[in-house]
Amino acid sequence: MTILYLHGLESKLSAAKKAILEQYATVIAPDLDYKNNPDAVQQIYEIYKTEAIDYVMGSSMGGFAAYHLGLAFNKPVLLFNPALVKRSVVQNIPDFKAPSSGFGQVVLGGKDTVVDPSDTLSFLGDQLKRGFDYHVHLRAEMSHRTPKDIFEEEVGLFFELQGIVR
Repeated sequence: MTILYLHGLESKLSAAKKAILEQYATVIAPDLDYKNNPDAVQQIYEIYKTEAIDYVMGSSMGGFAAYHLGLAFNKPVLLFNPALVKRSVVQNIPDFKAPSSGFGQVVLGGKDTVVDPSDTLSFLGDQLKRGFDYHVHLRAEMSHRTPKDIFEEEVGLFFELQGIVR
């Protein structure tokens, strides 16, 4: 199995978090430049469209990209504080033919001052009307960055919902 993990705007997937993901699958974590490439999502799609991707995950800007690529690849997504509504840099949204349903787990920090969780909840509400099954986990204690313990717990819950136990 393979996870495509997309990092946030000014971050990278840490070795500790990558090790958590590697307990479940092979991890592909490309280095992305969202600031200088407004077509990063389309570019990622072109690079990985022939790969056997099983899950798409991401945080913040990477959550935005993972959301759209999950639709394009028709794969389950795990999103941490995804920038689905507002972004600080321009990113073009490709016109992927979206499936009529899908699964996603979205983790939102109640103390996030970078990505407003209420905007994300409103966005997801509209997606539910299209038949998407989203599990939303509101973490009141979490800010924008996801602590390792919460990351590990949420990844475990995601795979448990997929019927996979490590």
